[in-house]
Amino acid sequence: MNGGEALVATLLEHGVTTAFCVPGESYLAVLEALRRHGNAIRLITHRHESGAAFAANGYAKISACPGIVLVSRGPGAANAAIGIHTAAQDSVPLVLLVGQVPSHEIGREAFQEIDYAAFYGTVAKAVIEPASASDVADATARALSIATTGRPGPVVVVLPEDITLGDAGTPVIPGPVAGFSTRASADELERAASMIEGADRVLVLAGEMVRHEAAHTQLDHLARRSGAAVASAFRCQDCLSNDHEAYAGSFATGRAAYLDVAWDEADLVVVAGARFDAISSADFLFTDGSKPLVVIHPDAATVAALRPRLGLVSDVGPALDAIASRLAAPTPARLAWRAVLKDAWTRFQKEAPAARGLVDMTAIVRHVNRRLASEDHVVTNDAGNFSTWVQRHFRYRLPASQAGPMSGAMGYGVPAALGAALARPGARVVAFAGDGGFMMTGQELTIAVENALRVIAIVCDNGHYGTILMHQQRYAGPENTIAVALESPDFRAIGTAYGAPSWRVRRTEEFATAFDEALGLDGPALIHVVTDIRDLSAGS
Repeated sequence: MNGGEALVATLLEHGVTTAFCVPGESYLAVLEALRRHGNAIRLITHRHESGAAFAANGYAKISACPGIVLVSRGPGAANAAIGIHTAAQDSVPLVLLVGQVPSHEIGREAFQEIDYAAFYGTVAKAVIEPASASDVADATARALSIATTGRPGPVVVVLPEDITLGDAGTPVIPGPVAGFSTRASADELERAASMIEGADRVLVLAGEMVRHEAAHTQLDHLARRSGAAVASAFRCQDCLSNDHEAYAGSFATGRAAYLDVAWDEADLVVVAGARFDAISSADFLFTDGSKPLVVIHPDAATVAALRPRLGLVSDVGPALDAIASRLAAPTPARLAWRAVLKDAWTRFQKEAPAARGLVDMTAIVRHVNRRLASEDHVVTNDAGNFSTWVQRHFRYRLPASQAGPMSGAMGYGVPAALGAALARPGARVVAFAGDGGFMMTGQELTIAVENALRVIAIVCDNGHYGTILMHQQRYAGPENTIAVALESPDFRAIGTAYGAPSWRVRRTEEFATAFDEALGLDGPALIHVVTDIRDLSAGS
């Protein structure tokens, strides 16, 4: 058995069934081992390493299993870096297997050589390089364990070419370790319950760990027993059904004014599984120590960074369940305050500025929302102002039904949709992308064609880098913009050329027919929606 075979054997032992790659000569032994194992691991070949890394992100986010990415050394590794950063900020378990020059060439600026520990060291949870072929299996197992425990994240395994080709002997292939769990003490749980009982306006901010742990039922339990209002962190709107009586909206970009009021009024905030990122926390204004926080998170550093009144270093689901079981019936004051927030969120969803152009994105997202309500689905989105309509007007009712980059990475939407479709084959997956982001990774739609994935890409085309245009106008005035205008291609023709049935929508009333016809397909589709730059976001 060589090092490449040991690596693949370890992946199989850990239940890996899907991996994403751009092939390279630096890891031929791994590719050959994958070939010999046939269909045991489904290997998806991408057109660009960023697409492979984003697809692995989408797969991991929807499945809660580690995404596996294989790329070649140097340029391939650099291209994949955006996916590593995105996985880190989203707390997504991901393992990047990257080729390296032969061991005896390391440190000599060999062809395509990169110092991966330096290159990835600040964004990956760990960078692991096996010292010999016999060490490959253990290194791979450690990477999978690190990626999935505590706060999940990306781990890089560096594979010098000679080590994957070298003789590994007959290594013991390490199996998965029984799940690590972190539990709060009984005293901590009692104190958390007591703090909730002593408050009249309790706000729960639910984040990415609720999704990762599939702790939606436990969050529902706490909401019902406490009478607290539940809001979601940025791009974590699927933590609780948006139809739930406790759901009060999302602390995201374009945050509604009523949520700022709610934050001011709350006499206790329970941060459940969120790292409370910059957008959710209003650029960390909400973490200034002035508000009593109960923080529940399995990562001690994340808990400490938020300076809570009470920090529970714990898996989120068990802690939510244990706290809920210690609570008496919700008080009328909590229920009344929650009802006010629910009503405010409902009004916020219903209200929308009138569209100035011929396409009303509010109506489009509402139609998608209505049509997906009765079937299993996932919605992914790229970064950009177009996503504010999805954020505001789509109702996430199912667990693990949302995938958007907390890092704000452009190019995420389409490849993440491919990963989501592979993670949940029965689901209909809809990817919203802007014209700028689609031009970065839209070619990955060919993979949906090759694999008959049920992905509908909706390309929102206003001919601009709209978010940057918005910031330039605010900074320098409406007429003072530069480098933001785009000459968009014919996206419908591109989709057709890729092999996906495609439509163009220039007026709102054309969208329903296009989308409904796309839903009737047992494979991919593309809808090119031409929007007006005056309709810059869902709030203005």
